[in-house]
Amino acid sequence: MNEAGLVAIILVVGMFGLMAIGVSVSVSIGLPSAVCLVILMGHDSGIFTSAQKIYNGIDSFALLAIPLFVLAGAIMNQGGIASRLIGLAKAMTGPMPGALAQTNVLANMLFGAISGSALAGASAVGAIMAPEEQKDGYDMGFAAAVNVASAPSGMLIPPSNTTIVYALVSQASVGALFLAGYIPGILWGLTCMVLVYFYARKRPELKGKGFPKMGEFLASLWGALPSLGLIVVVIIGIVGIPGLFSAFFTPTEGAAVAVLYALVLSFIYRTIGIKDLPRILLSATRTSSVVIFLIGLSSIMSFAMTFSGIPDLIGNWLTEFTDSPVVFLAIMMVILLVIGIPLDATPAVLIFTPIFLPIAVQYGIHPVHLGMMMIFNMCIAVISPPSAPVLFVGARVAGKKVEEVIGPLMPFFGALILMLLVIQYVPELSLALPRAAGLIYGA
Repeated sequence: MNEAGLVAIILVVGMFGLMAIGVSVSVSIGLPSAVCLVILMGHDSGIFTSAQKIYNGIDSFALLAIPLFVLAGAIMNQGGIASRLIGLAKAMTGPMPGALAQTNVLANMLFGAISGSALAGASAVGAIMAPEEQKDGYDMGFAAAVNVASAPSGMLIPPSNTTIVYALVSQASVGALFLAGYIPGILWGLTCMVLVYFYARKRPELKGKGFPKMGEFLASLWGALPSLGLIVVVIIGIVGIPGLFSAFFTPTEGAAVAVLYALVLSFIYRTIGIKDLPRILLSATRTSSVVIFLIGLSSIMSFAMTFSGIPDLIGNWLTEFTDSPVVFLAIMMVILLVIGIPLDATPAVLIFTPIFLPIAVQYGIHPVHLGMMMIFNMCIAVISPPSAPVLFVGARVAGKKVEEVIGPLMPFFGALILMLLVIQYVPELSLALPRAAGLIYGA
C-alpha cells in the first residue's frame, strides 16, 4: 500500500472511530493526523512538525477577525439587538401567511448579517420567537424546524467566520467573498419563507395580522436602524464603494470596529453594563478557543494529506474519471454533504479546500464561486443529524426533542439541496456582486 492510501485509512478510521466513542471533533482530527506524520517522517520530526503546523495554522493576523466577530456577536446577543431586529421583521412580514414563522426566518437573516453565526441566530432569535409561536398555536416541532433551517443563512450573509476561514486557505479576497455571500444567503432565506408560505396556507389560523400602522412600522424601523448600521459600517469599510472610495480597513480591523460599535450601541440601549463584560468576554473566549483549536489541529490534517499526496491522487482520479465540470461539482457536493455531517464547517473547509480548489481551477471554476458552494454545503451539514449543533440548539430553545424536529425539517432539506444545485450551476449568483464592485475579473 502506498503512503497516500495508508494515510487515508488512518485518517478516516481514526477520525470517525474517535468521534464514535465521544472524543471531541478537534482531537479526533488532530490525533490521527499526528500519527500519520510520525509514520511518514519519523518520531521526532513527526511530533515537531505537528506542533509547528498547529502554530502556523493559527499564526495569522487575518484569523484574528474570527474571535473579534465572535465577541461582537456575543455582545449583540446580550445587548437587546435581536429583539429590535425581530420587531422590524414582524413589521415586514405582518400580512404574510404564517407571519410569526416568516418573522423567524427574516430575523435570522438580519441577525446573521450582523453576528455571522448560525448558532447565535438559532439561540437568540429562537428563544424570543418560540413562546410567541406557541401562544399563537404553532406546532412547535415545525416552529423549531423553521428556526433551525433559517439560522445558517448567517454563515452565508457577511460577515461570516466560515468565509474568513475559506479566504485564508484559498487566498481569495475576503471582500469579494463577503459580497458573494449576499445572493446565496438571501436565496437560502427565501427558500425557507416559500416553504413556510405553503405550510401556513393550509392553516388559516396561522394567517398574518396585516401591515402595522405607519407609526408602528416607522418605530420598529427606527429601533432597528442603529443595529443595521453595523452592517453598513463593517461591509462598506471592508469592501468600499466602487467609483467613490476603496476599502479603508482590513477584515480584522472591521471586526474590531464591529466590537466597538456593538458595545457602544448596547451601552446606549442600557442592556449591558460594565459588570456584564467579564461574562460576555468569557463566553466569547470559550467559543473562539474552540474554533481556533479546530483550525490549528485541522492544519495538521491538511499538511498530512498534502505531504502524502492525497490531493494529487484525488485530483488525478477525478480528471481521469470525468472532464465535465458538471460531474465534478456533483461529486464534490455529495462528498461535502456526507463528510460535513460529522465535521464542523471550519475543519471541513480547511481540509477540503486544498483538495478541491486546484481541481476546480482546472475546470475553470472561480475560487469565489467554489467558496460559496462549499459554504452552502456546510450550511446544510450543520442542520443535518446526528451531529448538527444548530439542530440541537433550535430544538432546545423550542422545548422539543430533536426527533420531533427532524420530521418537519425534511422538506427544508430537500428544498435547500435543490437551491444548492442552483448555486452550483449558476455561478453568476455568487460572482455578480463582487464583479460589479470590481473585486474580481473574468469568468
